[in-house]
Amino acid sequence: MSAIRWLDSKPFGQQIIILTAVFDPVGAVGGYLLAPEFDIDPIMGAVFGLVIAGIPTMLWILRYNQKHGE
Repeated sequence: MSAIRWLDSKPFGQQIIILTAVFDPVGAVGGYLLAPEFDIDPIMGAVFGLVIAGIPTMLWILRYNQKHGE
């Protein structure tokens, strides 16, 4: 939970940049490496990984909007 508090203490723009910098490379590499298991092209796996990696960032934005009433 301290990571969430640390991230929450940053300005909103920095929060999004940090989340994107962490999740996007993990999603792209994970999708690239797992794609052959699902019989799809690795580059398409990387694209799917990026889409999936965007979900935590989207949820963080929703949380921020609910918390700040915007």
